[in-house]
Amino acid sequence: MAWMAQLSKNLKELRVLFCQTSPASASTRSFVEKNYKELKKANPKLPILIRECSRTQPQLWARYDMGVERGIRLEGMSETQISKAVKDLAKGGASLKS
Repeated sequence: MAWMAQLSKNLKELRVLFCQTSPASASTRSFVEKNYKELKKANPKLPILIRECSRTQPQLWARYDMGVERGIRLEGMSETQISKAVKDLAKGGASLKS
């Protein structure tokens, strides 16, 4: 996943929100467990915030330049779809710069 190294180029912050126990957050929890280390290693200065809270719907938020934020609900998505959502949010940051 070479695109992971490009995250910090377009994003100022990445936030992942989910519930620690709900079935709706299962794939989000799994995505974080499997990919956080690689994401952080590829983007050491990018804040990647993991927020766990009871009864929270799984969400992914990206902050760009000038405080612009975009969010995506992750409920019902597979790990592959979540990975694509992260990639799409990073690409969205590139379009904000042009």
